[in-house]
Amino acid sequence: MNEFGLHDRIAVVTGAGRGIGREIAATLARAGARVALADLDPAAAEAVAADLRGETGRDHLAFEVDVRDPARVAALADAVYDHLPKVDVLVNNAGIARNTPAEEIPDEEWRAVMAVNLDGVFYAARSFGRRMLAARRGVIVNIASMSGLVVNKPQPQAHYNASKAAVIMLTRSLAAEWADRGVRVNSVSPGYIGTEMTQRGMENRAWRETWLEMTPVGRVGEPHDVALAVQYLASDASGFVTGENLVVDGGYTAW
Repeated sequence: MNEFGLHDRIAVVTGAGRGIGREIAATLARAGARVALADLDPAAAEAVAADLRGETGRDHLAFEVDVRDPARVAALADAVYDHLPKVDVLVNNAGIARNTPAEEIPDEEWRAVMAVNLDGVFYAARSFGRRMLAARRGVIVNIASMSGLVVNKPQPQAHYNASKAAVIMLTRSLAAEWADRGVRVNSVSPGYIGTEMTQRGMENRAWRETWLEMTPVGRVGEPHDVALAVQYLASDASGFVTGENLVVDGGYTAW
């Protein structure tokens, strides 16, 4: 079981102030990592970091970042390396979803979804990846979605689906380019997970009934289900795994 541990590792998690990102940060910390939590809301990141300091006794740090802005992502990488000696793991978790019929999506909404879900993943992978490549060691885990593999119904979300499909291909491309320089890159694709975002959708009876009917296990997942998959990919237990997309969806994409 030591191969699943993250002792003496340093991890960076974006979108760590709430939801899946919060649970990923907590799970990596409990596995032994020291975590740098980055979020658009610095107060939320600091609150999680404070909780983890009290729980683990290690000095987890909080940072502000807007992943839509390449300069601010580069500044995040500089700040993290100013405070920490290395980064072993980067988890690109920050993301947003919108439900608008394709023919009604305004340009600004399309760009907003792509800017966070795709551009932000690339900017962070580039900024932290350069340093990992120089050290010839590192792991990147991108949070994609089953929506990058199938078209969800009944909610319309063409821009979200497209952004997550692009994250999966970006993951494979980076993995292929960087494998021989010591950097592994994988993605995790959650299904419906019991976060605030999903709970709002569950309030729509038609959506809820369809989602549960189409999920073979008959329930939504929990953030911890996703976090454990990330821990596996971040750890030495997955040392021969790169370019992979690990689907955590209760069987939704098996139909």
